[in-house]
Amino acid sequence: MVELGRRCPVCEKEFPADASEWTCSGCGSNLDVLYDYDTIRSTWSREALDGDPERSMWRYRAILPVEEDSVVPPLAPGWTPLTPAARLGSDLGFGSLYLKEDNRNPTGSLKDRASAMAVARAVADGHRVLACASTGNAASALAGMCASAGLTSVIFVPESTPSGKLAQIIAFGAYLIRVEGIYDVAFDLAAEACARFGWYNRNTGTNPYLSEGKKTVSFEIAEQLDWTPPDWVFVPVGDGNIIASVGKGFEELFHVGFIDKLPRLVAVQSEGSSAIADALLGDGVIRPVQVRTIADGIAVGLPRDPQRAMRAIRHSNGVPLKVTDDEILEAQLLLARKTGVFVEPAAAASLAGLVRMAGQSQVDRDDTVVLLLTGTGLKDTASILDRAHLAEPIPPRLDEVERRLAENPLDAGSRSKAGDGW
Repeated sequence: MVELGRRCPVCEKEFPADASEWTCSGCGSNLDVLYDYDTIRSTWSREALDGDPERSMWRYRAILPVEEDSVVPPLAPGWTPLTPAARLGSDLGFGSLYLKEDNRNPTGSLKDRASAMAVARAVADGHRVLACASTGNAASALAGMCASAGLTSVIFVPESTPSGKLAQIIAFGAYLIRVEGIYDVAFDLAAEACARFGWYNRNTGTNPYLSEGKKTVSFEIAEQLDWTPPDWVFVPVGDGNIIASVGKGFEELFHVGFIDKLPRLVAVQSEGSSAIADALLGDGVIRPVQVRTIADGIAVGLPRDPQRAMRAIRHSNGVPLKVTDDEILEAQLLLARKTGVFVEPAAAASLAGLVRMAGQSQVDRDDTVVLLLTGTGLKDTASILDRAHLAEPIPPRLDEVERRLAENPLDAGSRSKAGDGW
């Protein structure tokens, strides 16, 4: 389905599909990609999807800005599991808790969806070099997608980017540029470089097509729940683009008649990176914050897609929420030990938000809840290892094992027997 055009969510200025503007020339906001929803409603159906063998984000081409025969990268993201979390739900008092495991995408994060879309659009427009700024996930996603498609990627990352993410970027053969300072500085430099050298800009908050890739996670959640939307979706928030995309996806499904309600979106931010939550809890004005958080994936001082993010939260009757780094790190371990799913701190923010709201009785125990898990923990193992207390190695003798067990007995009560709660 070809786009009809683009619209500014703030001043509602519209641009034709072939316009050069990616952001609003009037107010500077990121733009929404528009489609002919009446035509989609009459030509696309849930039954058609049932018979579609495609198991990636490209199964939703009917409502994406690509042609049916458009070239897409061989590395295909999407159709990640929506997994019931019975043991974790039982501990928290919820009977219907699900994990949307976008940590299982090809390079380990939800950002694969956006990067796949960026590559498809770049190829259609005749570009061979793509660039972006990132705290790590978007960078490794773009590097991987470009590698699979035989394109060149130029990656700008802040100096604090975790080594696991740097390793991916280097392995994929990207041209890596580490930048002194935080993400916001790298973002501005990447944008300047794209303008100077004519590279395709894959920057969040600039390129409206990134949201079109990310919104497919909402399509999948709805389809995997047999088109009965959850009551709540908890989303880690940094720049604001992911939650804006999640909201857009559910709203589009509503427009074409696939679902009959919108889930409430919870925007979970670290207290050390909370510009969007601060605005929604205050006077609605976005103000830069000084970043202080271990969750690098949502460590943003000046969000690049705040207006669309705030609109998605408001339209869904959602909730802005701030959690501490300690809550995030505790949630990371809780998730791993109750579900076997290891995510990075930024992704664990979704669970930290649910734990906080459950403790304050803000979520009904009978509600269906989805936690959006945005990135694998293998990208940032330091957050675990820095807190671990590794004992010294023992000599390879059974009596030494017995001695170690005597010093530190197995906590068998904290581990279910096979089959318990499965």
